[in-house]
Amino acid sequence: MTLFAGQIIALTRADVHFVVTGGVAAGLHGSARATFDLDICYDPTLENRTRLAQVLVSWHAYLRGVEPGLPFTMDARQLVIAPVMTLVTDTGDLDVMDRVQGLGSFEVVLARSVEARLGEVVFRILDLPALIAAKRASARPKDLAQLPELEALLALRRRGEGEREQ
Repeated sequence: MTLFAGQIIALTRADVHFVVTGGVAAGLHGSARATFDLDICYDPTLENRTRLAQVLVSWHAYLRGVEPGLPFTMDARQLVIAPVMTLVTDTGDLDVMDRVQGLGSFEVVLARSVEARLGEVVFRILDLPALIAAKRASARPKDLAQLPELEALLALRRRGEGEREQ
């Protein structure tokens, strides 16, 4: 998590509206599985895309897996053209998207999120049931392999909530 804390803090301080999804969200819910990039779903308004693009420019964001040196301009327009991008940055790998497979648009993702905190910085992460739905919908082997752990975490959480209600 500490690997991604700087990215989350910088995005939050730049007033980028986003929800953390993927492996970092899973880690914040208790998953022991390692992740090597930060996945975020961002609000696709022009103002927010502009703020996000400014942060990405400051991090020298470039398309992951693309030969270095090819023409690439990071700006709000690029986020419209390619609403899902896997990027390398000076601060680490980052995946940005304006929707999440299995859930839908940013508005739906935001509604299915919960508050998280890094010191004084407050941000949003997918809730555990939404994270499970997104990983199931992606059907990638690494996501499917993580489902038993996430479902066990959800069952433990629900069991704990049931005990508190009694």
